[in-house]
Amino acid sequence: MDATLVLEDGTILSGRAFGASTDTVFELVFNTSMTGYQEMISDPSYRGQGIVFTAPHIGNVGINLEDDESAAPQVSAVVVRALSPRVSNWRAHLSLEEWLKQHGVPGISGVDTRFLTRKLRQGGTQKAALSTRGTPAETLLEMARTWPGLDGRDMVKEVSCAEPYFWEDDAGAKWIPRENRRADPPLRVVAYDFGIKKNILRHLSAGGARILVVPAETPAREVLALHPDGIFLSNGPGDPAGLPYAVEAIRELIESGIPIFGICLGHQLIGRALGAATYRLKFGHHGGNHPVQHRSSRKVLITAHNHNYCVRAADLDPAEVEITYQSLNDGSLEGMRLKRKPVFSVQFHPEAAPGPHDAHGLFKEFFEMMRERRA
Repeated sequence: MDATLVLEDGTILSGRAFGASTDTVFELVFNTSMTGYQEMISDPSYRGQGIVFTAPHIGNVGINLEDDESAAPQVSAVVVRALSPRVSNWRAHLSLEEWLKQHGVPGISGVDTRFLTRKLRQGGTQKAALSTRGTPAETLLEMARTWPGLDGRDMVKEVSCAEPYFWEDDAGAKWIPRENRRADPPLRVVAYDFGIKKNILRHLSAGGARILVVPAETPAREVLALHPDGIFLSNGPGDPAGLPYAVEAIRELIESGIPIFGICLGHQLIGRALGAATYRLKFGHHGGNHPVQHRSSRKVLITAHNHNYCVRAADLDPAEVEITYQSLNDGSLEGMRLKRKPVFSVQFHPEAAPGPHDAHGLFKEFFEMMRERRA
């Protein structure tokens, strides 16, 4: 069946439908990773977005039962140049099309993804609508233009857990090297679930932590009453400006002196808790090939990114905050550390699902901070 993709600027693209038969509206972004479509599609940070894959051939390794970053696909739509007609991988259990169909996610193939990527890069992120069931383009254009978008919205409530739970290693945990130096009793980490990826939890567990995952709206007093060795602030979808409750809790947690590590949305929320504004990037950072530089050592890491918003570095007090990492693509803030509190964060994804692995060492830094405090 034919599919129709319409952007808010009036661009109309036709292609072949796959996945679910439905209509959907979303924010369209492009991702430059060459591998790992399963991890990206199941990443809760993509809630409310549709992905244009710049890699031209998607679906060839199918879907397995170990590499999900959450329980189901999180994206609103998938846009590809060519959908592989067959699956060829010993770990695969079903095809990409079958997986998307099971979970109600539509896709379109046979479109010029290079054209779309250049349009988004030059003009910025756009709202879009996709139909895989024959809805006219005029209707889709109206859907895209009237959709409120993600700015200022709380998308985290759609992906956060409803109740606290202790993380138990899953089938995918065997791919993470275990840390030889493990504390006894295990270090206790409370992880805020703003849309946490499973591979983050696997890395924390591999380092020797016992992890209690708590809902995004958990007050700081409840976390502090647990007397954790460390607090982790996870990735997640949408605009950090839509989460005032999280910013308020993080301010209290920072004052406690307990080690805190934030990734992506967690990093942005720390920035807002410190008084900095966050702003929307023109087309966001989405991919596994983004260079960032560690400012003190000048070392360059190739890192995984998935974010549309950024902390405004000029708003941070240099007497209190050290800028640790900076993007070599656009100069934006990629990491920071407090000078008087055991708090640090990065905008990129050191858990690297699907990769690269340059930044894995940041988890070790977090564990060192917790061990020092316990000692």
